[in-house]
Amino acid sequence: MIAAVFDCMVFLQAATSEHGPALACLELAEQQRIVLHISPAILAEVRDVLTRPKLQTRFPHLTPSRVDLFLLKLASFAIRASSVPDVGFPIRDANDLPYLHLAIASGAQFLVSRDRDLLDLQADPSFLSRFPDLRIVDPVEFLVKVRQSQPTISPSSNLGDPQ
Repeated sequence: MIAAVFDCMVFLQAATSEHGPALACLELAEQQRIVLHISPAILAEVRDVLTRPKLQTRFPHLTPSRVDLFLLKLASFAIRASSVPDVGFPIRDANDLPYLHLAIASGAQFLVSRDRDLLDLQADPSFLSRFPDLRIVDPVEFLVKVRQSQPTISPSSNLGDPQ
């Protein structure tokens, strides 16, 4: 089964939109069509981002109780790592390290992100030679890869909806 780590933006987009590729990615995990890995650091960042006043003003439905429910639901189907080792690979934005570390430590095949700092690692020969089994892709590409490996995914998945 495909294993993945999603970055904070994927969770944010899934929590704030009723449609789109980020939500479709999360639904794959909820339906147990993929294995989603999370960690305490990632859950803390997701909670922090989802409870920011600026975001809650922009998305009034993102109340503290809905954020709690979102995180509880996420914890009910994702595999939670208790500790994640540092892999010792330098990247441009240290805030992205919890995602990279978890993806590598968990043996995930995919790190799903829209973050250029992470996506650009796919063009880094040093990264590719050190971690050849990890692909860093955006949500749309991830859905395509999952569909290719599991052709029973319905064509109604939100592949074309940009977020």
